[in-house]
Amino acid sequence: MAKQEIAIKTQDGTARAGLFQPSHRPASEVPGVILYMDAFGPRPALDAMAERLASEGYVVLLPDLFYRYGDYGPFDAQTAFSEEPSRTALRGMIGDTTQDMTRRDSAAFLDALTQAGATGRIGTVGYCMGGSRAINAAAAYPDRIAAAASFQPEQSAVLAQALRRAEIDHVIENYVGMAHGWAVPDSRVYDARGAERHWKRLLTFFDETLR
Repeated sequence: MAKQEIAIKTQDGTARAGLFQPSHRPASEVPGVILYMDAFGPRPALDAMAERLASEGYVVLLPDLFYRYGDYGPFDAQTAFSEEPSRTALRGMIGDTTQDMTRRDSAAFLDALTQAGATGRIGTVGYCMGGSRAINAAAAYPDRIAAAASFQPEQSAVLAQALRRAEIDHVIENYVGMAHGWAVPDSRVYDARGAERHWKRLLTFFDETLR
């Protein structure tokens, strides 16, 4: 499944993104997914995850949330937080790429996904840093995003309470024994069994909400 590199015009510049088309298209409208990256940036590990989603019949967009920094890497997921100068650089990029920036960018991401052929419902999924951004995008564009999945969100109890108050249909699971980043294959704490559990839950969720 070929990855297409595209450029997306945003309010703040031009974001590069990977676009992954499904190998088979359903007879009805084609659903789409925006995959919000973790802190280490778009790279082969995330490409593989996007490809797996595309193989299930989704048009998948993997945007670079750090595009404001130009050419920066990506970072090595094994060592970026344990070595300098990557640790300082990475923390700065995470802090300076605000939720509001990603929220604004998501309007352009949605347009790009639609232009790429995602004519059906759209979902979002994010990992680590991207988890809260996937949820915030759905909150900002409820008329366009039908479902959001977040893996490793902080303050899950607070989130659950907010979702109940808002009467949002939701499920929150605790992956006991899994460390932060367990679902991404190049993570130093990757857990194959936990990752497959996450895939089963994610694909079932999107199948129920986007098709």
